[in-house]
Amino acid sequence: MTTYEPVIGLEIHIQLLTQSKAYSSDSASYGAHPNSNISAITLGHPGTLPRVNKRSIEFAVKLGLACGCEIRRENQFARKNYFYADLPKGYQITQDKTPICTGGSVKFKTAEGEKRINITRIHLEEDAGKSMHDQDPYDSLIDLNRAGVALLEMVSEPEIRSSEEAGAYLTEVRKLVRYLDICDGNLEEGSMRCDANISVRPKGSTTFGTKVEVKNMNSIRNVQRAIEFEIKRQIEAIEAGEALTQETRSFDAVNGSTFSLRSKEAANDYRYFPEPDLNPVLVEQDYIERVRSAMPELPDSLFERFTKTYGLSEYDAGVLIENKLIALYYNTLCTLTGNYKAAANWMNGPVKSWLNENGLELDEFPLKPSTLAELIQIIDQGKISFSTASQRVFPILVQNPDKKSIDIAQENNWIQDNNADELNAWIAEAIARYPDKVQEYKSGKTGLVGLFMGEVMKLSKGKADPKIANQLVQKALENA
Repeated sequence: MTTYEPVIGLEIHIQLLTQSKAYSSDSASYGAHPNSNISAITLGHPGTLPRVNKRSIEFAVKLGLACGCEIRRENQFARKNYFYADLPKGYQITQDKTPICTGGSVKFKTAEGEKRINITRIHLEEDAGKSMHDQDPYDSLIDLNRAGVALLEMVSEPEIRSSEEAGAYLTEVRKLVRYLDICDGNLEEGSMRCDANISVRPKGSTTFGTKVEVKNMNSIRNVQRAIEFEIKRQIEAIEAGEALTQETRSFDAVNGSTFSLRSKEAANDYRYFPEPDLNPVLVEQDYIERVRSAMPELPDSLFERFTKTYGLSEYDAGVLIENKLIALYYNTLCTLTGNYKAAANWMNGPVKSWLNENGLELDEFPLKPSTLAELIQIIDQGKISFSTASQRVFPILVQNPDKKSIDIAQENNWIQDNNADELNAWIAEAIARYPDKVQEYKSGKTGLVGLFMGEVMKLSKGKADPKIANQLVQKALENA
């Protein structure tokens, strides 16, 4: 590893959230009964004619704009011929010489800092069906529901240099397609798939080594595992004097290894030729601008606002923007409260915990941002503590989202007591219970203040303002 450098490029297949398929009106819904979302067009029967799905063009333009790509005006389609059992037509409609998006890049953060990977192309195509080899002991079964579903293939330049960079790049692309609402990004369900092209070369060399393509990785972690194994395998082969061959390999997630599937096809093996049944699609500049104007705010823009305007740490901002719904909820929340840090703590703490415990997404969260802002406000006003708010008020509030936080606190007698005389009485009683601990505190064991604070909170039944009580406890101990 010290004398070799990995050269990695990723091909990401992004299944688009269109209602119908790429070139027919068949449903593109996931999870339907096998072979129910098909028709004569999907099956490629003679005399059938494909039609381009307009929404797939829109989604391609969205992704291209998000990545800073150049959008091609004249888009032609081609037939890519290969004969798999789950490809009913015997060819795939794709783009060959005229990908809809070229150039552009994806930026992401690594342990060494920020990195940008350039994009070779993003092109439109259709998916194949699905072959299942584990459903029957004797036969492979084929489900053609996925055949014809709209895809974008996003091909990176071979600029990735480690499995960690590959994972970070793939994570960023998944986040991007989710923000754009063009794909759900679920690698486990196959709606986003990744093939890795991997080679190694001596460090300092500018000549590419023999490239191997690895397929069938159903998680970001497995993409990283496959890359790590393949780098090690190729280096060991070179060191042993073995010749590497250009091939397609599959990944075995059980033992973390790759194995050969077939020799790698070259472009001429696919016998590309122009699709005779589809006219070119023209993407005009005014259409591009309409798509641009309807795009949502993207992670980079939100990250900049969260750190520069709201003053969050890069860590807090990064956690928030991982999930689009949480990021947008937080952004709205910050228009209703000026305590941006407290709002972030609520989103990354109690709110996420509640969602995880209940197995829900944020669009199922019962509290409006204004309700959460009111809860933050009464904490800032010193009426209740954060612990009371998060452990007592919040659980009631999510069950009764139309109630007001202050009413819940008052009904349950949880409003904090800021009366100094009453606080001092509780503090005096707490100190009287532990005279030996008072001496230990005065001898330098300042951590014992927590013991006395605990007693004060018990005596006050949680009503003492922790901030004020803490100051008074320390003052009383110093003067004891």
